Amino acid sequence: CIHLVQLGMTDEEYVWCIEQTIYWKDGQPLNMILDDGGDLTNMVHKKYPILLSGTGPNHHNLYKIMKNGELKIPAINVNDSVTKSKFDNLYGCNESLIDGIKQATDMMIAGKVAVVAGYGDVGKGCIQALRGFGARVIITPSMDPINALQAAMEGYEVTTMEEAFMEGNIFVTTTGCEDLLLGKHFEQMKDDSIVCNIGHFDCEIDMNWLNANSAKKINIKPQVDRYHMKSGRNIIVLAEGRLVNLGCAMGHLSFIMSNSFTNQVLAQIELWKNTSKYPLGLDEEVAAAHLDKLGVKLTKLSDKQAKYLGLNCEGPFKPDHYHY
Repeated sequence: CIHLVQLGMTDEEYVWCIEQTIYWKDGQPLNMILDDGGDLTNMVHKKYPILLSGTGPNHHNLYKIMKNGELKIPAINVNDSVTKSKFDNLYGCNESLIDGIKQATDMMIAGKVAVVAGYGDVGKGCIQALRGFGARVIITPSMDPINALQAAMEGYEVTTMEEAFMEGNIFVTTTGCEDLLLGKHFEQMKDDSIVCNIGHFDCEIDMNWLNANSAKKINIKPQVDRYHMKSGRNIIVLAEGRLVNLGCAMGHLSFIMSNSFTNQVLAQIELWKNTSKYPLGLDEEVAAAHLDKLGVKLTKLSDKQAKYLGLNCEGPFKPDHYHY
């Protein structure tokens, strides 16, 4: 069951829309959950626990529930599947971030300093795009030393937001964590710095502080607001701090989303049939379904080669612990 929310809704209206998905018009309750963000899963756990005996859902939210010993249903995490995280997050954001910034600002990116918070798959896609357009990119990878080392080995400047915010012309948050850009940063950013988010909801950028403490807010055009600070500087915020590729552009391209949606459909089918495991070949099936469109031809393993590698000729071709 799908119930659409709309831009500008209050929190109460948003929650009401979510709740409408739980029961069909004939009174029959849901028996599977396909959840992006975890709000529906949380609601069902807290308010409708009786429905959880036959339900199958969501990622960070699911792990929180599971860690607390409160997950009452079998679940598949589609978000971390290879054909989602390495395609939707990486290649999708690579193109849709630039589309959002360009449509919103008509800004030339070449020669600018871009500060990107985060170096996960979303961050990596955004950074590649910004560097490809000629920006000098500074990365603030939060607390993860592995991501920080990866970024440094790729030749990027890696530092904290406290050191980077005075240099940037463009700021992009990509982490899914809250409080990355705060009032102390806004007060000292360069004049007319561009601030946007492509990681999660508007909690990554402290929009409440901006709205409460700026001297004036001017709406330049839909989804583009210029905040005049008391210091005399201006901050340009895109999409009200929400996802810039959806607020200022059309989101990911259809080919990218085909990977994600195919993954979701196959995961639901698998979860309905077999709640005990996530099949190794699911990602390979999704990827294989999209190869013809790109004119890709695969090499087939001979029986001898497969035996040497200890594989089945038809896959899966990688062990469960392999990281792409």
